[in-house]
Amino acid sequence: MPASERFFCSDAARVRGDAIMGTAPHGTVWVLVEYRGGWPANGFDGLDIEPVTKALVFSAAQAVRARVLLVRRHGRLGQEQEQPPRWAVLHFDGLGAYRQRWGTWRRDEDLAGIATALGGPGRLGCPPVVLVCTHGKHDTCCAVRGRPVSRALGERWPDLVWECTHVGGDRFAANVLIAPDGVYYGDLDAHSAVSAVQEHLAGLVRAEHLRGYTNLFPPQQAAVAAVLRRFGPAGRHDYTVAATSRIADDHWRIRVDGRLPHLSGLCVDVRAFRTPPRQLTCNGPSMSRAVAYEVTSVQAP
Repeated sequence: MPASERFFCSDAARVRGDAIMGTAPHGTVWVLVEYRGGWPANGFDGLDIEPVTKALVFSAAQAVRARVLLVRRHGRLGQEQEQPPRWAVLHFDGLGAYRQRWGTWRRDEDLAGIATALGGPGRLGCPPVVLVCTHGKHDTCCAVRGRPVSRALGERWPDLVWECTHVGGDRFAANVLIAPDGVYYGDLDAHSAVSAVQEHLAGLVRAEHLRGYTNLFPPQQAAVAAVLRRFGPAGRHDYTVAATSRIADDHWRIRVDGRLPHLSGLCVDVRAFRTPPRQLTCNGPSMSRAVAYEVTSVQAP
């Protein structure tokens, strides 16, 4: 590549045809902290806030394996400047009874409420939160591809959509995480993002652009994505992973049960393999091998 030609990891991944299924980071709890200033490259960890409170939030989040994300509204700072910034704790559970707890903060010490919220059950009945990674200081593609998606989604669902710091998978930008549903979408543009989120909010998940469900591990994510691709869009909880067997170091057999009788007991074989060395991020010039997943068969009972 000529020295004058800038490298974009998401462009390279699309040219290669990198598979996105099975690439959602595992997790079921998220902490959101609205921060209207510049975001450090390492997000919450890099904030210059009161150290005791920061350590308390980090420790409480780490105890439950929660991911801490900085968030902000796209292009609405002037409208919301007089309102105090918000924070949230979002919990996923396997039954779809998603729980949320929201608060506000004016002083750094107010963020200590996050630690208390992480230990509580949270409220039911809140709408999902749509998070768009636009963390340009972490990776250029997150901003270049993420901000147009954030703008399009924010115009359509202004109360649901937030920009956020790094969620993982820079090369799959634009990335959208819907929480606490725990669903990752990637390789999005403004048009496909609106379609994916619209279907999601209507109760359907489509395999196209689906990176995975965050309560599942990568081979399981790939198995469910393959089932959705074969049998069509379905609700977030219409399929469950009933059993997972590792039949070789790089090969799993996964049983997926569907709510409809004829889609129960599906047997999905998934193979893992390492890609050739590649530059996987804009800002990391070193070459790395990624783990990818291939579904070799989907057998109905």
